[in-house]
Amino acid sequence: MYQILLFVRELEILGNTVKSSIVKSLLILRHAKSSWKYPELNDHDIPLNKRGKNDAPRIGKILQKEKLIPDAILSSTAMRASATVESVVKACGYKGEVTLNRSLYAAGPETYLQLLSGLPNGQRRVLVVGHNPGIEELLELLTSEIHLLPTCSLAHLNLQIGGWSDIDFETTKGQLVDIWLPGDIT
Repeated sequence: MYQILLFVRELEILGNTVKSSIVKSLLILRHAKSSWKYPELNDHDIPLNKRGKNDAPRIGKILQKEKLIPDAILSSTAMRASATVESVVKACGYKGEVTLNRSLYAAGPETYLQLLSGLPNGQRRVLVVGHNPGIEELLELLTSEIHLLPTCSLAHLNLQIGGWSDIDFETTKGQLVDIWLPGDIT
Protein backbone atom coordinates (compact mmCIF):
# COMPACT_ATOMS: atom_id res chain seq x y z
CA MET A 1 0.00 0.00 0.00
CA TYR A 2 2.85 2.37 0.89
CA GLN A 3 4.52 1.82 -2.53
CA ILE A 4 1.29 2.62 -4.36
CA LEU A 5 0.87 5.88 -2.44
CA LEU A 6 4.47 6.84 -3.21
CA PHE A 7 3.90 6.10 -6.89
CA VAL A 8 0.72 8.23 -6.96
CA ARG A 9 2.57 11.07 -5.18
CA GLU A 10 5.42 10.84 -7.71
CA LEU A 11 2.92 11.06 -10.57
CA GLU A 12 1.30 14.12 -8.96
CA ILE A 13 4.69 15.80 -8.63
CA LEU A 14 5.66 14.80 -12.17
CA GLY A 15 2.31 16.10 -13.47
CA ASN A 16 2.87 19.47 -11.81
CA THR A 17 6.45 19.63 -13.08
CA VAL A 18 5.37 18.89 -16.64
CA LYS A 19 2.52 21.39 -16.52
CA SER A 20 4.68 24.19 -15.07
CA SER A 21 7.39 23.66 -17.68
CA ILE A 22 5.09 24.00 -20.70
CA VAL A 23 6.18 26.98 -22.75
CA LYS A 24 4.22 28.88 -25.35
CA SER A 25 6.08 31.12 -27.76
CA LEU A 26 4.70 34.54 -28.66
CA LEU A 27 6.03 36.54 -31.59
CA ILE A 28 5.07 40.21 -31.58
CA LEU A 29 5.50 42.09 -34.87
CA ARG A 30 4.85 45.73 -35.52
CA HIS A 31 3.62 46.30 -39.07
CA ALA A 32 6.16 47.42 -41.69
CA LYS A 33 6.69 51.08 -42.59
CA SER A 34 3.62 52.74 -44.04
CA SER A 35 3.32 55.34 -46.78
CA TRP A 36 2.04 58.81 -46.06
CA LYS A 37 1.69 59.73 -49.76
CA TYR A 38 -2.08 59.44 -49.59
CA PRO A 39 -3.47 62.04 -47.17
CA GLU A 40 -6.98 61.40 -48.51
CA LEU A 41 -6.96 57.86 -47.08
CA ASN A 42 -8.13 57.16 -43.56
CA ASP A 43 -5.50 55.69 -41.24
CA HIS A 44 -6.86 52.14 -41.52
CA ASP A 45 -6.33 52.12 -45.31
CA ILE A 46 -2.76 53.43 -45.53
CA PRO A 47 -0.51 51.03 -47.52
CA LEU A 48 3.15 50.13 -47.04
CA ASN A 49 5.85 52.31 -48.53
CA LYS A 50 8.86 50.99 -50.45
CA ARG A 51 10.92 50.39 -47.30
CA GLY A 52 8.02 48.55 -45.68
CA LYS A 53 7.62 46.32 -48.74
CA ASN A 54 11.34 45.49 -48.54
CA ASP A 55 11.48 44.93 -44.76
CA ALA A 56 8.44 42.65 -44.35
CA PRO A 57 9.82 39.65 -46.31
CA ARG A 58 13.01 39.88 -44.25
CA ILE A 59 10.98 39.13 -41.14
CA GLY A 60 9.63 36.03 -42.89
CA LYS A 61 13.20 34.94 -43.63
CA ILE A 62 14.12 35.42 -39.95
CA LEU A 63 11.18 33.25 -38.89
CA GLN A 64 12.35 30.57 -41.30
CA LYS A 65 16.05 30.82 -40.36
CA GLU A 66 15.36 30.80 -36.61
CA LYS A 67 12.81 27.97 -36.96
CA LEU A 68 10.08 30.21 -35.55
CA ILE A 69 7.36 29.64 -38.12
CA PRO A 70 4.14 30.13 -36.15
CA ASP A 71 1.26 27.74 -35.69
CA ALA A 72 -1.19 30.64 -35.87
CA ILE A 73 -1.16 34.28 -36.95
CA LEU A 74 -3.43 37.05 -35.63
CA SER A 75 -3.30 40.42 -37.35
CA SER A 76 -4.97 43.78 -37.45
CA THR A 77 -7.13 44.39 -40.50
CA ALA A 78 -5.36 47.67 -41.29
CA MET A 79 -3.90 47.67 -44.80
CA ARG A 80 -0.31 48.09 -43.57
CA ALA A 81 -0.64 45.20 -41.11
CA SER A 82 -2.33 42.80 -43.53
CA ALA A 83 0.22 43.65 -46.26
CA THR A 84 3.02 42.99 -43.76
CA VAL A 85 1.51 39.60 -42.89
CA GLU A 86 1.10 38.69 -46.55
CA SER A 87 4.80 39.32 -47.22
CA VAL A 88 5.93 37.55 -44.05
CA VAL A 89 3.78 34.48 -44.80
CA LYS A 90 5.09 34.22 -48.34
CA ALA A 91 8.73 34.58 -47.24
CA CYS A 92 8.61 32.06 -44.36
CA GLY A 93 6.42 29.42 -45.99
CA TYR A 94 3.62 29.53 -43.40
CA LYS A 95 0.78 27.29 -44.57
CA GLY A 96 -1.92 27.99 -41.98
CA GLU A 97 -4.71 30.50 -41.83
CA VAL A 98 -4.19 34.15 -40.97
CA THR A 99 -6.87 35.54 -38.69
CA LEU A 100 -7.51 39.21 -39.43
CA ASN A 101 -9.27 40.95 -36.58
CA ARG A 102 -10.41 44.56 -36.69
CA SER A 103 -10.24 44.80 -32.89
CA LEU A 104 -6.41 44.68 -33.15
CA TYR A 105 -6.44 48.02 -34.97
CA ALA A 106 -5.53 50.61 -32.31
CA ALA A 107 -5.80 47.88 -29.64
CA GLY A 108 -4.34 47.94 -26.18
CA PRO A 109 -2.60 44.93 -24.64
CA GLU A 110 -5.82 43.65 -23.06
CA THR A 111 -7.33 43.04 -26.51
CA TYR A 112 -4.30 41.01 -27.61
CA LEU A 113 -4.46 38.93 -24.43
CA GLN A 114 -8.18 38.36 -24.85
CA LEU A 115 -7.71 37.06 -28.40
CA LEU A 116 -4.70 34.94 -27.43
CA SER A 117 -6.64 33.39 -24.55
CA GLY A 118 -9.17 32.02 -27.03
CA LEU A 119 -6.61 30.10 -29.10
CA PRO A 120 -6.46 26.29 -29.05
CA ASN A 121 -3.83 25.03 -26.63
CA GLY A 122 -2.24 22.86 -29.32
CA GLN A 123 -0.79 25.97 -30.96
CA ARG A 124 2.67 26.35 -29.44
CA ARG A 125 3.84 29.46 -31.30
CA VAL A 126 1.68 32.43 -32.28
CA LEU A 127 2.52 35.58 -34.23
CA VAL A 128 0.54 38.75 -33.56
CA VAL A 129 0.84 41.71 -35.94
CA GLY A 130 -0.30 45.11 -34.85
CA HIS A 131 0.38 48.73 -34.09
CA ASN A 132 2.00 50.96 -31.54
CA PRO A 133 1.52 51.83 -28.80
CA GLY A 134 -0.43 48.61 -28.15
CA ILE A 135 2.27 46.11 -29.08
CA GLU A 136 4.97 47.92 -27.10
CA GLU A 137 2.59 47.96 -24.14
CA LEU A 138 1.92 44.23 -24.63
CA LEU A 139 5.66 43.52 -24.65
CA GLU A 140 6.17 45.59 -21.50
CA LEU A 141 3.20 44.00 -19.75
CA LEU A 142 4.47 40.46 -20.43
CA THR A 143 8.17 41.06 -19.75
CA SER A 144 8.24 44.03 -17.33
CA GLU A 145 10.80 45.53 -19.72
CA ILE A 146 10.48 48.63 -21.88
CA HIS A 147 11.55 48.22 -25.51
CA LEU A 148 10.91 50.47 -28.47
CA LEU A 149 9.56 48.62 -31.49
CA PRO A 150 10.02 50.66 -34.65
CA THR A 151 8.10 49.55 -37.72
CA CYS A 152 8.82 45.96 -38.78
CA SER A 153 10.39 44.99 -35.44
CA LEU A 154 9.88 41.46 -34.16
CA ALA A 155 10.00 40.37 -30.51
CA HIS A 156 10.15 36.71 -29.46
CA LEU A 157 8.89 35.78 -25.98
CA ASN A 158 8.55 32.52 -24.10
CA LEU A 159 5.56 32.28 -21.78
CA GLN A 160 5.37 29.74 -18.93
CA ILE A 161 1.71 28.86 -19.40
CA GLY A 162 0.01 25.51 -19.77
CA GLY A 163 -2.32 26.78 -22.45
CA TRP A 164 -3.37 30.01 -24.12
CA SER A 165 -6.44 30.13 -21.89
CA ASP A 166 -4.02 30.64 -18.96
CA ILE A 167 -2.63 33.93 -20.32
CA ASP A 168 -3.43 36.77 -17.96
CA PHE A 169 -2.18 40.34 -17.76
CA GLU A 170 -1.77 40.19 -13.98
CA THR A 171 0.13 36.92 -13.57
CA THR A 172 1.65 35.91 -16.92
CA LYS A 173 5.26 36.96 -17.19
CA GLY A 174 7.27 36.16 -20.25
CA GLN A 175 10.93 35.87 -20.96
CA LEU A 176 12.22 37.98 -23.84
CA VAL A 177 14.27 35.70 -26.08
CA ASP A 178 15.21 38.18 -28.82
CA ILE A 179 14.25 41.32 -30.68
CA TRP A 180 15.01 41.91 -34.35
CA LEU A 181 15.01 45.56 -35.43
CA PRO A 182 14.70 46.52 -39.11
CA GLY A 183 18.18 48.08 -39.15
CA ASP A 184 19.67 44.75 -38.01
CA ILE A 185 17.98 42.73 -40.73
CA THR A 186 19.87 42.09 -43.95
